[in-house]
Amino acid sequence: MPRSPDSYHDPVLLHECVDALVRGPGLYVDGTLGGGGHSMAILRALESGGWLEGSLLVGIDQDDEALHEAGSRLAAYPGRAVAVKGNFQDIARLASREAVQKGLEPRARAILLDLGVSSRQIDRAERGFSYMRTGPLDMRMDSSASTTAADILNDADERELAAIFFRYGEEPRSRAIARAVIAARMKHGPLSSTEDLADIVRSVVHGRQPSIRSLSRVFQALRIAVNRELDVLQRVLEDGVSVLDEGGRIAVISYHSLEDRMVKQYFAAQSKCDWGPKGVGLREPLSRGTLVPVTRKAVVASEDEVRVNPRSRSAKLRVAEKTGGVQ
Repeated sequence: MPRSPDSYHDPVLLHECVDALVRGPGLYVDGTLGGGGHSMAILRALESGGWLEGSLLVGIDQDDEALHEAGSRLAAYPGRAVAVKGNFQDIARLASREAVQKGLEPRARAILLDLGVSSRQIDRAERGFSYMRTGPLDMRMDSSASTTAADILNDADERELAAIFFRYGEEPRSRAIARAVIAARMKHGPLSSTEDLADIVRSVVHGRQPSIRSLSRVFQALRIAVNRELDVLQRVLEDGVSVLDEGGRIAVISYHSLEDRMVKQYFAAQSKCDWGPKGVGLREPLSRGTLVPVTRKAVVASEDEVRVNPRSRSAKLRVAEKTGGVQ
């Protein structure tokens, strides 16, 4: 099936997310609203299940274009859906505020986080996310944020740049690329375009496929650094679980190993019981875990979905359910 030419982007692992999350009426939170694809599917599932009454979907995004796009779609469910501008690191506060305003308990039945960059953002050269399009070195998810990719590339020293490329992109030529960035700055002045950075990477990493892989890793690393994505992810996991109701579920779709590892480790850590010091031999744990993994292994896209939407190839879905966490 061809992609709709006017679609914002194709929501990834759509049916898997809906099946895992929609189980009754309540507060649903889409922390990464984007074009609203996942949110609309959740609302339709609530409607078909007879659970729309008593439900509210809160969609959060920091991108004005996404809010405009999704807001138009969510208008099909007046009083049952709202699009809110904000960073998902404030997910508990934003979701609670909207729930209280609608007279609902500020406890979420389900939370969805899709950590991917939308196709619309990638495809727009002026956002600077892609090495395949010439544009400014921006990469800000929130256009009102102060730090751009150009700021980092032109202000950081060689050691700092190498650390960014290695930590956030796992780029094996991180030091050589960082050294080349510094040399280019000294010779030509500040870097300003995606083409400037792409040319530097290609000057270090030769061969079409190796250079493509390095370009992907370096651009990913800068995007993560600009938007502090890993720091924000740690916070949103903690914040999201805090607002989940008992029995509520959180689903996270990640697209690279750093994110998936963080989600996997967080779910595992929160599912452990505290049995006290070794050798004590307690009959009951001092405290129980607050989460139970629903997906023992990451759920990946089917071959059919990858064929229709190649960007789903790297997606991994993990779901966990909140327990009572009895002390």
